[in-house]
Amino acid sequence: MKKTMILALCIALIYGCGGNTNSSADKKTDSTTTTTTATATDPEVKKGLDLIAKSDCLTCHKLNEKVTGPAYADVAEKYKNVPGAADTLANKIINGGSGNWGSIPMTAHATLSKEDALTMVHYIMTVKK
Repeated sequence: MKKTMILALCIALIYGCGGNTNSSADKKTDSTTTTTTATATDPEVKKGLDLIAKSDCLTCHKLNEKVTGPAYADVAEKYKNVPGAADTLANKIINGGSGNWGSIPMTAHATLSKEDALTMVHYIMTVKK
């Protein structure tokens, strides 16, 4: 009975976590194919993608679909013509925030440097639907 209960708990945990077995390499391939050809070869875009892949960002964000937070493509679209958007978004990544995309707050990433946050934003702004 105890083994059955443990097995059921493990299955529930795997199911609850989504059971996604895509590797980081798969995410990188999928991510770069949604960027424009000109920016896909930009080293800053690649560095931004690498920083995102190593962080917890993909827990709440996906490229083209809303999860807990908005899709990166939606962020890029909303802020594409907004002056100072890169600094604003980098500060939101570092300090967290709420209210722009709903009531669920974004977790602060206080240990992230402004330079790295700006590099991540540079990548996000290249994501297209």
